Amino acid sequence: MIWSWWIRLRRGIGRLVSGQSLQWRLALLTGVCVAASVAVVGTASFVTTRWSLLEQLDEELVQVAQNASSTVSLNVATLGGLSPDALGSYRGLVGVVSARGTINQVPGQREMLHAGPEEIAVARLNSGSSARSVEFEGQTYRMVSVPMQVEDEYYAVMYARPLTSLEATLGSLWVVLLVAGMLGILTTTGAALWAARAVLAPVRRLSRAVKAVTQTDQLNPIRIYGRDDLGELTKSFNTMLRSLQQSREQQRQLIADAGHELRTPLTSMRTNVELLLADDKSGMLPEGARSEVLGDVAAQLGEFSALVGDLVALTRDDHLQRPHELLDMAEVTESALSRAARRGPNLRFDVALESTPVMGDASTLERAITNLLDNAVKFSPPDGTIRVFLMDGTLTIIDQGQGIEEEDLPNIFDRFYRSDKARNTPGTGLGLSIVAHTVEAHGGSVKAGNDPDGGARFTLRLPVVELSEQYE
Repeated sequence: MIWSWWIRLRRGIGRLVSGQSLQWRLALLTGVCVAASVAVVGTASFVTTRWSLLEQLDEELVQVAQNASSTVSLNVATLGGLSPDALGSYRGLVGVVSARGTINQVPGQREMLHAGPEEIAVARLNSGSSARSVEFEGQTYRMVSVPMQVEDEYYAVMYARPLTSLEATLGSLWVVLLVAGMLGILTTTGAALWAARAVLAPVRRLSRAVKAVTQTDQLNPIRIYGRDDLGELTKSFNTMLRSLQQSREQQRQLIADAGHELRTPLTSMRTNVELLLADDKSGMLPEGARSEVLGDVAAQLGEFSALVGDLVALTRDDHLQRPHELLDMAEVTESALSRAARRGPNLRFDVALESTPVMGDASTLERAITNLLDNAVKFSPPDGTIRVFLMDGTLTIIDQGQGIEEEDLPNIFDRFYRSDKARNTPGTGLGLSIVAHTVEAHGGSVKAGNDPDGGARFTLRLPVVELSEQYE
């Protein structure tokens, strides 16, 4: 039953808290914690104060009862001539109980004292004292008893006084604790709300910025306030916005460039197909021309397929999802060389490969190296030599072509960029972009330049893996 009630209470509190904002949650939780602390401290203070006041009152009453015992011992029957008026303004009550339980009261006293086991025990033992609270006509009294001996008889003098003054003091204390506790709770909750509002201001700015991005599609950076954790979060968000903006610009540029590059083979194929359709109706093409047109269409389809394949390879990020594994870059280069040798059967390859362990994806690295070798094959003269060296994680490929113009070097790895020398050669203008894209994804770099002995020089570097560290 209690457990079920506790579960319902927790669910109710959870629904109440979850429906509020974060700053109100912090303020409410702070208020609840302060309220619990105030309740514990207030209760402990009240109980301690009440106990201390009762102890002081008991000591005072015991002292009064001991003083009264000297008078009562003169005549136990009449209590030494004590009267209600003699007891003063405290409206005290006096009585005597014998060890046998016989009680004598002050003559004319309105309330009659009743001896309990505590008072009789004091009379019989003739030592110690007792103190307890009793009720008389709806009013609470504090009654104490002290031992008294008259000749061979043992007695206990009982003295009681109303707790009106003590209850008034405790009531005032309770009001003070309650008011002070409520003011403390309200003040602390308000301060927590203000502090939460100040602390969460960067979070609100970040939230508004995210909402602005989703509503306006504007990737504007957010102003950074401070160097705390929220400042770091804002900095990370700005980095994400810049990356998103760069990716969007690259996507737009890719679409524009791809549309431009795809238009040329499509236009040429459309012209040739329309020519073939017209020839079917009129037979205007001379003998043998139809075969040439079909050959052009097949070549254009091959160029179109190569362009689409390069676009797909450049835009997808399969290498980011694939786990990199330990491989020998020399073996990957040998596989790429076997492909390049088939495409340049008249060329000679001067190869020196050193075993180089790297972390990467074999298929994408082989494609990148193949693109570099294809570029060397394309621009090398007949019967030329292509030099390929791999040392310390650096792959160098040098051809014997005309080299690269200085004004073309900064743009050589851009998408669809083709120098004036390469405009009449087959290709899509994406091969070197794929190389740069792949190498950067593997944490390496690639550079283009001219060799002092003539020809173009491409240098590809990848981080080398220390096998002793890898297998520790």
